[in-house]
Amino acid sequence: MIEAKATAKGVRTSAQKAGLVLELIRGKAVNQALATLQFTRKTVAHDIAKVLRSAVANVQLRDGFGGDIDRLFVSAAFANQGTSMKRVRPAPMGRAFRVVKRTAHLTVQVSERPLKIARVTADGDAPASTPARAPKTAGSKATRGAKKTAAARA
Repeated sequence: MIEAKATAKGVRTSAQKAGLVLELIRGKAVNQALATLQFTRKTVAHDIAKVLRSAVANVQLRDGFGGDIDRLFVSAAFANQGTSMKRVRPAPMGRAFRVVKRTAHLTVQVSERPLKIARVTADGDAPASTPARAPKTAGSKATRGAKKTAAARA
């Protein structure tokens, strides 16, 4: 299974805000994740899309990649806290408030889904599919209770 990752360091957003957007794309196919990021109304979505495209480019450069981008999916996406810039904001009566401008490190990992290969039997034929079991119908609790009491009476 081929996989590659890309990281953007020092992105001017907090890791918590970036994590909310990264949660949207985790586990999705690459094309679906890019479409999701395109229509997400968060500023960090643009930076995440760049990192995702970079991860796809890294996979394409790997030896053994099949070349089918439709088989790629986002296997991991997370944001770590980066360095924080500390600034001072003047406050009334000679005091000062500290302003913390946070940064984040965005990481996106892309993997290739394995191909589904049909199992071949010794005869050379594919095995016959086993019949699917019918789902159990539980019924409501009142129905089950009535059945139990009717059985107890008999």
